[in-house]
Amino acid sequence: MGRADRPRGLLKTKDPSKKIIPLEQDANYYFQKGSYYNRKNKLSKALLFLKKAIEIEPANAESHYHLACILSKSSRLQEANRVFKHVVKNLDPQFTECYFFMALNYGLMDDMPMARRYLRKYLQVDPEGEMAGEAYELLQAMEGDGEEELEDGPRFFSVEESEALEQWLSSLEEESLEEYFSDEHFASLMQQALYQGSDSLKEKVIQLCGRAHSPHSTALLKSFVINPWVKERLRQLALHELKKIQGKGRVLIFREGRFVEEELSALSPRSPEWRKEWTEVLECTYRHMRRSSFYSEEFFQDARAIWLDFINHLYPRVPRIVKPETWAAGLEYCLARFHFLDLTQKELARTYGVSPSSVARIYRQINALLKIDQKAYRNMLVFLARHDRENL
Repeated sequence: MGRADRPRGLLKTKDPSKKIIPLEQDANYYFQKGSYYNRKNKLSKALLFLKKAIEIEPANAESHYHLACILSKSSRLQEANRVFKHVVKNLDPQFTECYFFMALNYGLMDDMPMARRYLRKYLQVDPEGEMAGEAYELLQAMEGDGEEELEDGPRFFSVEESEALEQWLSSLEEESLEEYFSDEHFASLMQQALYQGSDSLKEKVIQLCGRAHSPHSTALLKSFVINPWVKERLRQLALHELKKIQGKGRVLIFREGRFVEEELSALSPRSPEWRKEWTEVLECTYRHMRRSSFYSEEFFQDARAIWLDFINHLYPRVPRIVKPETWAAGLEYCLARFHFLDLTQKELARTYGVSPSSVARIYRQINALLKIDQKAYRNMLVFLARHDRENL
């Protein structure tokens, strides 16, 4: 049998003067090839074939829809939203799920007002749609996060404002916390800090909510853990604080592209105590990442988040780390898969001075636990894949 990606439009003949007979390919052929490469996670090839299908049938809403989904998986969110909008505006208004996916993409771009707008649009045009329940719950989770009136986008705290607020919160007396949280202005400020402050400030607010043990602080934590756009490390911290307050019970969270209930009593009893070798792995990863000019601050944060999630999931049965370079190379490869970067195991092995098989082994360990491939681009795009019309 030939290779799966070999073009089928060329037929061999026994006539030596005519070695091949070119066949015209229709749009469906290119659509199927695009779907095949999408399943193989070869997104650049998938895009090429889908664009060719659209060239042949420019009015085919299905091809445009799949193109937008793959653009989303490729982190080209603005382009994806332009295609989604074109589908419902010019091709087929029955593709109402485009509004929902546009909302997800706007959320990933930190444009919460637009995310709200398109969630409401989806519920308006298709209140009984397949994702109506999720859309409603997303809107509920986003209520009162301090961004409703900000038409030009959310206002984030400056570094100085975050530090000043942290210092003030540290000075609050324990016995006064419940009274503070019952004050509407203070509760609103804490909510704003949770979504628009620095990570350090967010941690401080989460811990303060746990110490307050008030209905208002508990509600704030429950609203936080259900929000799809918060960092997983902070979500886990909030869940641990909820466990301190309630001990047991089920809370709704957003995980791997869908809403699930988490049993608080099943959470590990405490966060791990940080060890020197764990820091060495991160520092080694950072050193090598800094040699590449295309890594922005977001990538460093994601590398740390992956490593923290891995340690938190395994603790206290964490692996023995003999050579930090091996784990660092595996961690960077996880980051590359997480962001669909064009980095191979061989390239990273050469950079870190380790074997390709060791990079593959570490990646398999982390991926088996965290399912990096499924969580690519902050869990959201798994949702797109799950609701893809061909169940890709």
